[in-house]
This record gives sequence, structure tokens and C-alpha cells, in this order.
Amino acid sequence: MLRVGLTGGIGAGKSTVATRLAEHGAVLIDADAIAREVVEPGTGGLAELTAAFGEDILAADGTLDRSALAAKAFRDEASRLRLNGIMHPRIGARATELMSAAAPDAIVVHDVPLLVEGGLGERYHLVIVVDAPVETRVLRLVEVRGMAEEDARARVAAQAGEAQRRAAADVWLDNSGAPDVVLAEVDRLWADRLVPFEANIRLRRPRKPVPPRLMPYDETWPAQAARAATRIRVTVGDRALRVDHIGSTAVPGLPAKDVLDLQVLVSDLDGADGFAEELSDAGFIRAEGDWWDHAQDGSGVWPKRFHHSGDPGRPVNVHVRSLATPAWRLALLFPEWLRANLAEREAYAEVKRRLADTHDTLDGYADAKQGWVDAAFVRAEAWAKAAAWTP
Repeated sequence: MLRVGLTGGIGAGKSTVATRLAEHGAVLIDADAIAREVVEPGTGGLAELTAAFGEDILAADGTLDRSALAAKAFRDEASRLRLNGIMHPRIGARATELMSAAAPDAIVVHDVPLLVEGGLGERYHLVIVVDAPVETRVLRLVEVRGMAEEDARARVAAQAGEAQRRAAADVWLDNSGAPDVVLAEVDRLWADRLVPFEANIRLRRPRKPVPPRLMPYDETWPAQAARAATRIRVTVGDRALRVDHIGSTAVPGLPAKDVLDLQVLVSDLDGADGFAEELSDAGFIRAEGDWWDHAQDGSGVWPKRFHHSGDPGRPVNVHVRSLATPAWRLALLFPEWLRANLAEREAYAEVKRRLADTHDTLDGYADAKQGWVDAAFVRAEAWAKAAAWTP
């Protein structure tokens, strides 16, 4: 199934997006609803809260008095941690239970208000953040929820800021305007990205060939690569010796195809074969066939494994290389050398532009570029020796 994390600051209108996704057929798991469910009368959660914070957190009818609990649980850090220790495991277990019950071809949307604050983005194939300007959010909280303005501003200020949310967002939805605007974006997101993403993973679909089209350097590429790399690390654990952002999108100022390249280093390729299905399930689909790098020592080819993202909205190449060949080191050296040598970076950019204009396929573009790259490796090695560079 496709796991989607949905979050946004208070008053941003996250529920509008959640409702629309559910209308399209998503399985919606609401963390706030679960938090209420696990402390209903008669549950172990309510019993443990009462034992920890006292009987006076209960209303006359035996239900949880949330205001009374908040007054005790948020008075100091130790109390807050005690509350989280009771609630978070129960909420997590129930969410896992609901997710496990979903169909294999489901698109599961997990509505988690504090996803960013909790650093939970790595658990999902995709994270959607719903946002609106602070003043818009405050106005909604005052007019729609009846909050005092001071309380509304305090609630907004206590949550993650825009920069933190942008760093976590694979999809950013601006909900500052009329509802129809964001709903139209959600409709497109469902049809053009979420539905094909789920099918690509489940069916292990190969990526469609595209022409080599360059674009100016995008300053968000490193953050996007970091999110993908984190998901890979979580999936393969210590079976990967390291995961790095490589290739042209790792070189500031260099034009590149809008495709992120990541390298996963393993001890041997048998290990890579061992986690291939797990990595495919995580959204990075193993490509069929034999894959290799051109051997720089004249020995022919250096074998590797290759995966690609199933997300149609964020192409990613995942090169799995082993310690058995020097290819992994060269893949790290090349962007480092380009970052340190402006003239070489400009020369490479010119080669890329010229070849992209004269080739219609990625294979043709890559083959035509290989001669320049092979020669560049020699210059890069000389630089590495002089600079005492090590990976």
C-alpha cells in the first residue's frame, strides 16, 4: 500500500484536504480521533492516565476532562514526558493496526498534526503539508473555533515553523485562498501522483523513458535528496554502509536533469539483493536486468544494482554499489571535485547543454558524455591527491 503522511499547522485547513482525499477513496487514519479513542471510559489508556495524574482529570460522567489533564500534564517537562509515554505507544499501535487492515492496493492517508515536530516523515512514502499564512490561521481559529486571539497565537507559535515544515514536505499545499483552489490541487495530486505512485510500487512498473532535459540548479534538490536518503536508511538499516547524494543535482550551480541520484554503499552485491524487495516496497523499485559502471581501469565493467523511485512527481535514481569496485569512491569524488573547481564545473555544464540539445534519449546522452567524464576522472584524481581528499 501507499503510506501518505498528512500534516499542517493548526488552522491551516488540513481537514479540508483529508476529507477530499477520503472522498477519492483514500483510507484515512486520523491521529486525533485515535487519541480520543484510546482514552475512552474503560480503556487501559484512561486507567493509566488516572493513575499517573489523579482522579480529578475525570469528568463527572467518567470521561476524560482534557482541560484538567492539560493543566497537569503541561505544567513541566517531566509531566509532559509522562503523558507522551502513556499516549504515544497506544496511538502508534492503533494506527499500525488500522494501517495493517487496509487493502494491499490502498492509499492510506495518516493525518498526524505533529508529524513534523515528531520527525515522523521517514515512515511514509510521501508527506503532504497543508499551510496558510499565520494571520489567516489565527483568523480561522478565532472566527471558526471561537478561540481568544491570544490563545490562537500561542497555539500557532508553539508548533513547527514554516521552514521546518518545508524541509519535511514532499508536497506543499497552500490553503490560504478559497477552498476550491486547494481542492483542485488535491484532485490533481490524487490523479497524477498518488494513484500512479501506488500502482508503480505494487506492480513494480519500470520507469517510462524521458528525453534528457536540463534545468537550472534547484536549491531544494539537497533537501529533497535528504528526505529520500533518510527513507532508504530507515529501510535498509545497517546493511548500507552509507547513503549519499551524488551526481549533478549535488553540485550547486550546475544545470541538471530533474532527477536525484543517490548512492547506497554495501559490502557486497549479495547484500543488495537481500534488501531489494524491501527497498522496492519503500518506493524505490529495483530495475530489471544487468547494471554496471564503465571500469576506469580497463577491466570492462563494474557491476552494480539500480533502483528508481516509483513517485511520478519526484524521479530518483538509486545506485547500489559495493566495496568490491572503486566506482563508489569515484561517484563521491566527482561532485566534490566539481564543487571545488569552478572552471571544471562550467566546462561540464557546457558539455551537458550541448549533448542534451543533440540527443533525444537518456542512453544516447549518457554514452556521448562518457568520454568527457572518463577524462575528468583523471583530473579529479589528481585534485584529490593534491587536496588529500578522502571519501
